[in-house]
Amino acid sequence: MQPQKVKTMEEFAALSGISRPTLSKFFNDPASVRATTRERIETALERFDYTPNVYAINQNRKLTKNIGIVVPYLADPFFAEIARSLEQRCINAGYRPTLYSAHGDQGLENDILDSLRSLKPAGVLLAALGRLSDRSKIETFCADVPTVLFDSYLEGVGEAFVGSDNFSFVSQSVEYLCRTGEPPCFFEMRHPANPNANKRRTAYLEMMDRLGKDPQVIKIDGEGWAFEEIGRRGAHRVLEENGLTTDTVLCSNDRLAIGFLAACYERGLRVGRGDGCALRVASHDDHPFSRFTCPALTTVAHDYDAVSNRSVETLFELIENGGRLPARTETLFPARLVLRASA
Repeated sequence: MQPQKVKTMEEFAALSGISRPTLSKFFNDPASVRATTRERIETALERFDYTPNVYAINQNRKLTKNIGIVVPYLADPFFAEIARSLEQRCINAGYRPTLYSAHGDQGLENDILDSLRSLKPAGVLLAALGRLSDRSKIETFCADVPTVLFDSYLEGVGEAFVGSDNFSFVSQSVEYLCRTGEPPCFFEMRHPANPNANKRRTAYLEMMDRLGKDPQVIKIDGEGWAFEEIGRRGAHRVLEENGLTTDTVLCSNDRLAIGFLAACYERGLRVGRGDGCALRVASHDDHPFSRFTCPALTTVAHDYDAVSNRSVETLFELIENGGRLPARTETLFPARLVLRASA
């Protein structure tokens, strides 16, 4: 019987049960993987008719083993957590990742891209600033350097995007809040830094319409990445002006919600589901600090591992194919509702 013909490394990984990063590492240098792993791969090669793209591998050997990881604001523990995961996956595959933070500044983001270009990295994982980014600069960079965009969506830019499904976030939070109490208002920045915020507002309006509820979008002033302080100031203003038409507040992201909870505490307002609570507060992201707020924050969680794994796997595929994919890909992972004491 002829062995099964396999055309791509992705298909070979699925059939053999060996991860793409490990296979990539083996085909670049068989001695770089453990003997037991090497034996498994060699056995799978005998079982399946797969021949790696030698031209692409030889081209890749001419590149550095450097991988750039760029995030908009490393002081945000959300980006610190996902960057940690991306780094580890690159290291496990034999690459040398270097982490960069744009600190919310377009000029610095542009400088980072220029520096990376001069270093000739094998590839780059980029979470762009979004609204503040120089789109043409990023488009040019993605055309020249194998780049996978993650988390922060720029429509039509680059070969691939990996992130979370914002409708999945908001549909779960709105449905839960409407089912268990008063319909929520939506609390957001007037000029959000991250494009995910716009998708979440749109999803909120759609879900409220589906459920036959009247929406209320509350926009607060503030720009940049100091979300907790922006949320705190905005919450004080809204509460002073009696601007809520409901006792349930759904924040665009967890960092704004942390600021909202701080304002409630300072005003003596109890937040939660129990007797004597004035408000329910929920949000999105499952920020690493959200479980430690008082009360602990009800939120909708990213699948950090899935986003990290797919981002790295897609980048390796892009590198192996000379910086181009057969078609532009967008991969969105669903979110998961996390119930805690705040709502």
